[in-house]
Amino acid sequence: LLSPAERSFFGVLNQAIGDFALIFSKVRVADIVKPKKGMDRRNWQRAFNRISSKHFDFVLCKKDDVSVICVIELNDSSHKSRKRQNRDELLRDICASAALLIIEVAAKRSYSVEEIREQIFQFIDGSS
Repeated sequence: LLSPAERSFFGVLNQAIGDFALIFSKVRVADIVKPKKGMDRRNWQRAFNRISSKHFDFVLCKKDDVSVICVIELNDSSHKSRKRQNRDELLRDICASAALLIIEVAAKRSYSVEEIREQIFQFIDGSS
């Protein structure tokens, strides 16, 4: 299910998050965010189609009710391509319009559990 880079990060993320939250990977954007109500059917379908094939790398959820705390995108060198930058911008716009916290983490060969913990909790604590 995960690329080697995602698997490496997932292991560190598990350690960094501990018992704080549940971690899900490869979650479809359309399973979390829906197009705004009130659009005509054609525009709603067009908006839905734009998000239905996109996935968030990781989603952190509250343990008690599995509501979304934030999404995490792992950005490797492929994110330098124009196509990928457009996708990243779309995800940022979607998250902004849904008031959904998105945390972008640069992919590395290795990670410090403490650095990842600090990076994530600075955003989570700041959004409360």
